[in-house]
Amino acid sequence: MASDLEPPAAAAGDAPLNTVDALVQLSFLVNRILGEVGAERGLSVIQIRLLGVLRGRTAGMLELAAVLGLDKSSMTGLVARAEKRGLLKRSPSPHDGRAVLVSLTDSGKDLTAWGTAQIGRRISALTDGLTPSERSRITELASAVVQAQRSG
Repeated sequence: MASDLEPPAAAAGDAPLNTVDALVQLSFLVNRILGEVGAERGLSVIQIRLLGVLRGRTAGMLELAAVLGLDKSSMTGLVARAEKRGLLKRSPSPHDGRAVLVSLTDSGKDLTAWGTAQIGRRISALTDGLTPSERSRITELASAVVQAQRSG
């Protein structure tokens, strides 16, 4: 039986999806990949996202909370759990004595590199049936949607 969120056409495969249904279904596919990759290393999707946000950079707790859509207490707990696993470290901000900066440890960098490769491979496989031109177009359109949200 199809999910209540899955449109009948998607279940039957007999008609193209509208924009909303197509984007929702695509988000389900991507989230499933994030969940599967995370589960292989005992990480939740939000933990995978946190590690991804911190690739190659240090960020403040408030910035991380905003990017991940979490409140301050949820962000504190998320960082504390990752820190306990040895994936992250906290350090005082040199510009604000009350602020904390978060960065990946070497173990966190290794896990993030592994996850990035796994996620990249699996998400790329979603477009294996597309032509190079279609792959380029989906990248262009997805980038435009993301950029419009950042600007708006």
